Amino acid sequence: MKQYRIIYLDAFTSEPFCGNPCAVLPQADGLSDRQMQMIAMETNLSETAFVLRSEKAGVKVRYFTPRMEVPFAGHPTIATAMMLVQEEMLPSAQSPVVIDFEYTIGVLPVEIHLDPTGKPAKAIMTQQKPLFGSVVDGEDLMACFGLDQSNLIDRMPVQIVSTGVPFLIAPVKTMAILKHVQVNRPLFQSLLTRLEVSAVYMFCLEGFEQDSDAHGRLLTFAEGPEDPFTGSAVGCMGSYIAYHGLRTGPIYKVEQGHLLGRPGTGTVEIIGSADNIESVRVGGCAVRTMDGFMYCQ
Repeated sequence: MKQYRIIYLDAFTSEPFCGNPCAVLPQADGLSDRQMQMIAMETNLSETAFVLRSEKAGVKVRYFTPRMEVPFAGHPTIATAMMLVQEEMLPSAQSPVVIDFEYTIGVLPVEIHLDPTGKPAKAIMTQQKPLFGSVVDGEDLMACFGLDQSNLIDRMPVQIVSTGVPFLIAPVKTMAILKHVQVNRPLFQSLLTRLEVSAVYMFCLEGFEQDSDAHGRLLTFAEGPEDPFTGSAVGCMGSYIAYHGLRTGPIYKVEQGHLLGRPGTGTVEIIGSADNIESVRVGGCAVRTMDGFMYCQ
């Protein structure tokens, strides 16, 4: 059997066992699609990252959930970028270290900022120009959670937004509303299937920390644990906040995972004006929790 290095990191946190965990295989060349999927099933995390050689960029990355490959994801990018510098797989003579990641959706840059000792302190990923899609009936959505339209921020739409992966963005008035969401899975699944999106990102303009601009939750109809921090969805939320004028920006501090006992924080930076957002940058740090080998036939 061949052995492959596997490193576990918690992303969007500097504290172990907080934020969103990710397993990264830093030298995954030679693994088949089936083997990658089986490894992701074995780790049983929301995503497992595989780092490969690329002819188009600094590295190629592929991300798998326990059920399927996904074209783009946030917290595996932050975890992978931090790991590449930790493992000295990238030159790090000066800060920031910049590397292009080849995703299924295309090539996008990632920055890794170093602390005064030369260790990675924060990674910042660039996401695609946001696409603002369909507006959805708020009453239909909130009925899936045992709530009604009065819980939404006044005059704000429930809207599909994508910076690489589409999410349905729903702004609610208070943290208390976020805490009391109860998902009606059959009703929710029917709605998301009809809209052709996989999840709702619900947020409020409050936080557990006084200087936070927003706190969010990723809500899906799938069984299993809720995602503690979703970098791709956070980029969509930040775009929504800027586009609809809910915060002045251009940088927002965002939270997720506190209600699950895995608090995470990150930043969203809007590039361009509110009515012409050119791109979105999502930043956070990651901390290593485990390091070892996986064996494959």
